[in-house]
Amino acid sequence: MEFLKELGIKEKNLGASTGLEWYGTKDQGELKIHSPADGKYIASVYQASQIDYDKVIATAHKAFIEWRTVPAPKRGETVRKIGQALRNHKDSLGKLVSYEMGKSLQEGLGEVQEMIDICDFAVGQSRQLYGFTMHSERPNHRMYDQYHPLGVVGTISAFNFPVAVWSWNVMIAAVCGNSNLWKPSSKVPLTAIAVQNILADVIKEEKLPEGLFSLIVGRGSSIGEELINDKRVPLISITGSTRVGRHAAQVISKRFGKYILELGGNNAIILTPNANLKIAIPAIVFGAVGTAGQRCTSTRRLIIHEDIYNKVKDSLVKAYGALKIGTPMEISNHVGPLIDKAAVEDFKNALVKVVKEGGKIICGGDVKEGAGYESGCYVSPAIVEADNKYEIVQEETFAPILYLLKYSGDVNSAIEIQNDVVQGLSSSIFTVNLLEAEQFLSHWGSDCGIANVNIGTSGAEIGGAFGGEKETGGGRESGSDSWKAYMRRQTNTINYGTDLPLAQGIKFDI
Repeated sequence: MEFLKELGIKEKNLGASTGLEWYGTKDQGELKIHSPADGKYIASVYQASQIDYDKVIATAHKAFIEWRTVPAPKRGETVRKIGQALRNHKDSLGKLVSYEMGKSLQEGLGEVQEMIDICDFAVGQSRQLYGFTMHSERPNHRMYDQYHPLGVVGTISAFNFPVAVWSWNVMIAAVCGNSNLWKPSSKVPLTAIAVQNILADVIKEEKLPEGLFSLIVGRGSSIGEELINDKRVPLISITGSTRVGRHAAQVISKRFGKYILELGGNNAIILTPNANLKIAIPAIVFGAVGTAGQRCTSTRRLIIHEDIYNKVKDSLVKAYGALKIGTPMEISNHVGPLIDKAAVEDFKNALVKVVKEGGKIICGGDVKEGAGYESGCYVSPAIVEADNKYEIVQEETFAPILYLLKYSGDVNSAIEIQNDVVQGLSSSIFTVNLLEAEQFLSHWGSDCGIANVNIGTSGAEIGGAFGGEKETGGGRESGSDSWKAYMRRQTNTINYGTDLPLAQGIKFDI
């Protein structure tokens, strides 16, 4: 395929890079990557060894020592050029994202656009790494705080957003003065290698320090454990399951490191009797079936007032009937495949379980077979009537299953149902009633890190801080003031007088 050639993807690829050099101990196993779109073999990657890791981390630390001395606006100029390089390769990289991961081509191209957008955001941020000044109680003293870079920032990304989440972290971390080490999902390593190849041209052209942007592809049980235990990596951003995040948080905390966790979501949309269904239905459908339900912000639960329940149910069944399921490389298709057959099994098992608990499948739920579905990874998105207390509804199934939950009473009853899960990432309400909207956004309303009104749970913009609460992990990435997570805070006091008055009026005469 031409886009593989353009991105420098070979038949066999090494799994460790410092930006300029590639390393690859070939005795640690070879990842053979097949596309969930058609089941065809794409290429392979040699997993990195401990020797490779040691080379990469040492080079990344050395790069930090140099990079932190570069003025932040100049660091921003480098990121601007990375954004331009991504623009030049948007079509090819978007196709690879779709082909390797399985999301629709529109979403693949959109993910690369998200990378470009965060580069633009980071360029502006490079001139706004601000602190604050405070008045001192002591005469002839000035106080202020400022922010300094941390060191090597690690990013552990998941398969569902193989490049965008990396860029959220790395572009911000880079303008803050940090170097970066990326461990991508072993399910989608080719997109990471492609990005590393794109970065290499900028690194050479700008004469950037080797190791500023590094890559390590390896087993979680070896390379992943080495990374989270490494004191040379003061901050690690992790996207993944709650189980993985809980383990990583414990290990990193034990060495007093910092972490950003973006873990599970069990996101709900509330439809009150005052909802504008004309805009609500498309938002629900995209939220539930976009990326084949494999977004952390995918809509899992739909909480519908009893007065409009049947109308909404009928509208959704009709909309699902119009979905085009097929290869993600065809831009007119709405739903592509799940990432692999294991994900298909999770989808099937969840539906079996919800029926056993008393749920009713009213739409979809089958595995697609026949021409065009040879990979065995395509399913028909399911709609299920259920109860929020079902065990399976309390879990996050990473697949296109939408649970319909009925409520009665006022909006507070719906909010109580929404909050009654352990996850707390994204949430939404559709209503034209200002009182209902404001209650949803109040401090007794949604307990999620993201709360939207009259838009869905999925499709966050890069300008806002992204992240959640409860078992979603905490921490924020991307926009707003999330840049502060990638820096260490320092308070400074300057005495410009000739006396030494002490704080709190303490006297200490000698």
